[in-house]
Amino acid sequence: MGNKYYTQLSIMMFLQFFIWGAWFVTLGTYLAAQGFSGSDIGTAYLTNNIGAIISPFFIGLIADRFFASEKIMAVLHILGGCILYAVSGLEGTGPIILGLMLYNACYMPTLALVNAISFHQMTSPDIQFPKVRVWGTVGWIVAGFAITYGLTQINSTVEATALPMKMAAIASIILGLFSVTLPHTPPGKVGEKVTIRDVLGLDALVLMKDRSFAIFAFSSLAISIPLAFYYAFTNLYLNEMGVEGAAAKMSFGQMSEVAFMLLMPLLFRRLGVKWMLLIGMFAWVLRYALFALAADQALVSMLLAGIILHGICYDFFFVTGQIYVDRKAGKKVRASAQGFITLMTYGVGLAIGSSLSGRIVDYYTADGVRDWGQIWWIPCIVAGVVALLFAIFFTDRSAEEASEQEDKLHV
Repeated sequence: MGNKYYTQLSIMMFLQFFIWGAWFVTLGTYLAAQGFSGSDIGTAYLTNNIGAIISPFFIGLIADRFFASEKIMAVLHILGGCILYAVSGLEGTGPIILGLMLYNACYMPTLALVNAISFHQMTSPDIQFPKVRVWGTVGWIVAGFAITYGLTQINSTVEATALPMKMAAIASIILGLFSVTLPHTPPGKVGEKVTIRDVLGLDALVLMKDRSFAIFAFSSLAISIPLAFYYAFTNLYLNEMGVEGAAAKMSFGQMSEVAFMLLMPLLFRRLGVKWMLLIGMFAWVLRYALFALAADQALVSMLLAGIILHGICYDFFFVTGQIYVDRKAGKKVRASAQGFITLMTYGVGLAIGSSLSGRIVDYYTADGVRDWGQIWWIPCIVAGVVALLFAIFFTDRSAEEASEQEDKLHV
């Protein structure tokens, strides 16, 4: 991969996650200002999870067999940008949720496409991909700061307006136009027979015969349920707590993600797979406990600590999990196994969480006032139960596998 491709792919990855961070973080606050209930906000975020469930069908049935990835990227981002800009001007629960559904159907498949375009140009993906992918995290961070320190110059209460959505829509159209210049990435499965089993990664079900993998898969789905509370309601919570520049402060979580990613190789040598996964789970418990306690005492330091824990929450469980799956699966089902776990987490798990979180928020809302302390204890307890069950039942003691795990992190 030459410097030209590295620059192109880095810009692509930056814009891809800038777009997501620009509208996703503040959506709950905007919808609450539009009079949405907690359940309606949860449904709005559910459209993102439905997009994740639809995505494998689109990629497997169309992108992998008929069209070059960069061309599909261009069409989806331009179309998606136009849809999102239109959604920013809509009123009413039904039209906005329908618009978000159409938008996420365009956006979520592009997450797989940016990876496909990147990997196609790389000779040593283990070494080269992290250097490109990190620009996605930078893009998400910059989006938060752009909202807090840029768009606030237009409107001081910007997080409760449609301006972040408009910014994301414009960035999406820019990425769509830029995609035309990306290196050619032809469809990888032209002429191959397609089955629903392949598309959903169901060949990986053979791994469920392994007790430790089955427990990991169940835990991955279950821990994604409380994760949805964070994605859908943290920005609204921070704004109602009077935290200034909430979008920028939430980007501290992505900053910690980068930092802890760098520490992971050292910690893996000392802790191993099970403890890395457990630390990630218990970090969710601690985060939600801090949020719940901060609601009663209005301590901004607790809120910031909970946000900064994102690096441990995400890296230690989800990144470790991706590598664990790669190690457990043989070459024949490796891709299917990753697709299956993605479907379980970002699809099914977060979908359940998005629906449940909205109902919980409504239950603890009276006369328009949300009891955030009670709300945050719910995902705290759920995450705690999942972590305890995982600690009791999951085993993975192979020294050989641990050595392979360490080698994968030294890239």
